[in-house]
Amino acid sequence: MSYLNLGILAHVDAGKTSLTERLLFNAGIIDRVGSVDSGSTQTDSMDLERRRGITIQSAVVAFQLDGLTVNLIDTPGHTDFIAEVERALRVLDGAVLVVSAVEGVQAQTRVLFRTLERLGVPTLLFVNKVDRRGAREADLLRDLAEMLSPRLLPMGTVREIGSGGASVVPFAFGDAEFAELAVEMLTAGSDEFLAAYLDDPEALDCEAELAAQVRSGKAHPVFFGSAVTGAGVAALTEGIRRYLPVPQRDPEGEPVGTVFKVEHGAAGQKVAYVRLHSGRIAPREQLTTYRRVDGAVVSFEGKVTGVEVFATGTETVMAVAEPGSIAKVKGLTEVRIGDAIGSEEALASGGFFTPPTLETVVRPAEPGDRIPLNRALLSLAERDPLVDPHLDELSEEMAVRLYGEVQKEVVASLLDEEFGIAVEFEETRAIHVERPLRTVEALHEMGPWQQTPHLATVGLRLEPGEPGSGLHYGLEVERGSLTRALRNAVEETVHKVLKRGLCGWAVTDCRVLLTATGYIGRASTANDFRAVTAFLLDLMLKEAGTEVCEPVNSFNVEFPAGTGNAVLKTLGEARSNIKGQFSTETTGYVSGFMPTEAVHGVERRLPGITEGLALFTTEFAEYRPVYGTPPRRG
Repeated sequence: MSYLNLGILAHVDAGKTSLTERLLFNAGIIDRVGSVDSGSTQTDSMDLERRRGITIQSAVVAFQLDGLTVNLIDTPGHTDFIAEVERALRVLDGAVLVVSAVEGVQAQTRVLFRTLERLGVPTLLFVNKVDRRGAREADLLRDLAEMLSPRLLPMGTVREIGSGGASVVPFAFGDAEFAELAVEMLTAGSDEFLAAYLDDPEALDCEAELAAQVRSGKAHPVFFGSAVTGAGVAALTEGIRRYLPVPQRDPEGEPVGTVFKVEHGAAGQKVAYVRLHSGRIAPREQLTTYRRVDGAVVSFEGKVTGVEVFATGTETVMAVAEPGSIAKVKGLTEVRIGDAIGSEEALASGGFFTPPTLETVVRPAEPGDRIPLNRALLSLAERDPLVDPHLDELSEEMAVRLYGEVQKEVVASLLDEEFGIAVEFEETRAIHVERPLRTVEALHEMGPWQQTPHLATVGLRLEPGEPGSGLHYGLEVERGSLTRALRNAVEETVHKVLKRGLCGWAVTDCRVLLTATGYIGRASTANDFRAVTAFLLDLMLKEAGTEVCEPVNSFNVEFPAGTGNAVLKTLGEARSNIKGQFSTETTGYVSGFMPTEAVHGVERRLPGITEGLALFTTEFAEYRPVYGTPPRRG
């Protein structure tokens, strides 16, 4: 059996869930196309998703395409649930990026496309909603080329665009005009194809070359259509079959896979969604899962009690999971999202998107629900580890990390509906970070004459790194100079201590290097090395000093003429840094940067001061130094 794991991605409201429905309908999986507005879609299975009309959790559905099993992964479009998208990206063979023909390229569209390109995920574009008034074709193609990539090839044209009767006429490589356009794009992406074209243009197989360039991430076919009417979707399906790769996997050897989703079954047991890269998984098999905790890799053993693979739609069947498949695996009691199955080499080295930059304190409406609330939050963290429930040192109550206000509402609804706990939130605040200001070194040599009489020699150097580089730990000593347990003790302590800098925020964008080591046989313990490492890091942070930085978003706002003064006043009150500004007779445009924690307030105020006509797009940009007295945490 061959498998293609296909992601459907888009900015919110571009129509990706509707496209999923249409693909399933065309494949004969469902007998009618569900509606997001009515809550009747296959992939929005949560009551909360159906009520709100948005996708919150990634969902998997399957259909057959000429003997190929396509596992289609529908992902959230709202930026508050970008963590779900990241987990899906780790298991994809290919992707369809959906763009609205009306709204065009939006903030999340650009973020997703850049990430897909960076990961080398073969990607097709589907321009949806050609039947909607205001739909565009020629100028939208120009926007796609300017904002996403010039390596695009439109695969058809739209008749009666912007009307209910809009239809798509596919192009064919036998058409001279289309063939010329394809050759121009393909020769720009391959010197070998260019040489072959110059040698013998008649011998070229443009379609095979397009497939090769799509699979290598060099080209992106663009299909137009409407998920609601079905126009153009058949051509997209054929494009999926022809141009996206079907990787050949090794069925032999130990099973290696990635856990990208965890849910709880009817009896409360964990069900892990595993993308299997190689090997097979069968019931009663003993599996090892690996996880990175504070820089160190830990492992857990578990016995598989059940395996199901996707068959048609959302239905699964009990079977041995084959390489390339997505399986629902039961019995792994310690499993968490992001775990690697079978090999620690399958662990992700880092995130694709910025972690949550906001947090809020959550407390139960009933004081007696405090302990149940803590348990419920830990349960939610199994589905989304980035929520990261933790004790807020100021209020001594639980806090959670968030991407935005919509996610806060979802957390409240889940706690109420699944656990029966009503909660209240404090005002959302930004999560700051600290960056070291200078390079410092420290050395502790073992001996009772030291301030910390531990049997451990540790030398460390702390170096500032590039903004956005994160925290990196490395060795300037031979790995064999310490036992594995002692080496892990140092690394774990570095990550643990630097979670809290001089002002209480996590220390990042730096390197910590182990420069000297020494121990005495079995007399030296891991606790000796933990104590010494923590002692040295405290000294080094005070000597280096840190700079507190706040998260900042870039923004673009479009507003009607006559409302500019009110818009600029609102942006000024949000501490915005205006970088670009111009206007026409009817419309004003402003772009710049603003603190992330101010974004929600601006979003709330703009409709009232622009008669609901403002268009506001924003995305996280970077962390910038705080001017004035830096905020402290705890």
